[in-house]
Amino acid sequence: MKCTNKKLVSILLIGCCVFLSSCSFDRYERKYKTVQTSNDLGIISSYSINNEFYSASLCKPLKSNTGVEIAPDISHVQSAAVFDVTSNQTLLNYNMLDKVYPASTTKILTALTAFKYGNLDQKVTVSENAVNQTDGSSLANIAVGDELTVRQLLYGLMLPSGNDAAVAIAEGVAGSEEKFVKLMNETAHSLGATHSHFVTTNGLHNDDHYTTCYDMYLIFNAALKYDELVQIMSSKSYDAYFRDGNGQPKSMTWHTTDKFLNGEKKLSDGFSVVAGKTGTTSEAKYCLALVTNAPNGHKIISFVYKADNRYNLYLLQNEILGIVK
Repeated sequence: MKCTNKKLVSILLIGCCVFLSSCSFDRYERKYKTVQTSNDLGIISSYSINNEFYSASLCKPLKSNTGVEIAPDISHVQSAAVFDVTSNQTLLNYNMLDKVYPASTTKILTALTAFKYGNLDQKVTVSENAVNQTDGSSLANIAVGDELTVRQLLYGLMLPSGNDAAVAIAEGVAGSEEKFVKLMNETAHSLGATHSHFVTTNGLHNDDHYTTCYDMYLIFNAALKYDELVQIMSSKSYDAYFRDGNGQPKSMTWHTTDKFLNGEKKLSDGFSVVAGKTGTTSEAKYCLALVTNAPNGHKIISFVYKADNRYNLYLLQNEILGIVK
């Protein structure tokens, strides 16, 4: 009888194992995400993952400088990179994994986070905290009490690079800039941009606010998945109509700071601008993140960080695009 019971238990156990193995595990939420969890535990870093991980849908994070011979004056910048997002190839790497200060190119992540967590039609009342910006800051020139939608504020963020609009968006979406910045970091890390840390929504300098060219590629590439965000980033100007603190109609027009987009600077022959974001601080110098359509029909994301002056910023962007065949 004992023997029979043992056999019965064995049969039942085997049956359970067979049943479980035949079940689809897709019915259950996977708590362990190979890349993210391994990185969090210190098993791997996102840049040390086998390049095969990136080959399917992302450009590879090259560790050695390549393609720099096409840009003879590239020493005038700290970091630069060119990514062909159509063929998923990294075409140029110049210190692309070095830490850089992103200045207002931070706002690409600010906008992406707003799209991810916010309601574009939500109305936001501009606070005194939002308009209380450092002297010399780039501004959308919104005023305390102005009531705008998140969508309108995103135009004020991306075109005139409004630091005031950045804080207003953060407070509207998350309740405070601190809470919103936490969402920004979570968004960046979820994309694999784990060599970055963000402290502000607007990119004003902080020694603990940094990124890399490759991380910004991951962020910009994700932002391109939102058609309306691309529309905002590609606009040369925008007319905003809203109400002030007294409920009276108010309007203003914002213009892009990207000289390729507004036509002040000419792109290399055959290239056309899709979107761009500039950034400038004393520590970051002159920065530009750019998306273009190349003569071969491919979509290109390119970066120049810490150019020594504005002239070289645009000159180098054209030179590094020369690597696209």
